[in-house]
Amino acid sequence: MTAQDIYDFLNDHELAVIATVSSEGMPESAVIGFGQTKHLELLFGTDNTTRKYQNLLTNPMVAVVIGWDEGRTIQYEGTARELAANELKIVKDNYWAKAPEAEAYADYPGERYFLVTPTWIRYTDTNTDPETVFQFDLSNMRYKGK
Repeated sequence: MTAQDIYDFLNDHELAVIATVSSEGMPESAVIGFGQTKHLELLFGTDNTTRKYQNLLTNPMVAVVIGWDEGRTIQYEGTARELAANELKIVKDNYWAKAPEAEAYADYPGERYFLVTPTWIRYTDTNTDPETVFQFDLSNMRYKGK
């Protein structure tokens, strides 16, 4: 399995479940629409009144599950950071290109965008015997901010 295989899997899915941790240490999860970069970073938007937004202000660590249909899934852990207004080209080029309907939220006053840099990715396919499990080496997969 290659980084391109992981990218293609991510690109085939529009929804994910993201887990964050509240300031009281309680786990919280939500379904999100997302995009991804060639560096396997995830991009998503949320309103600044949501629990996940408030959680990310105090703890940027997230866990994400992508895909659960057809017995294939990616477990993904990483660090989220809010994008500044001058960084939104990455959202346009990667998230909105994948899910153009998401751009409709861009004009909402409270809409904020996050980029998640992966720290760990695990792909599982339960359709094989034995099941296929692959943990992706992230040593060279970092967004350089360009």
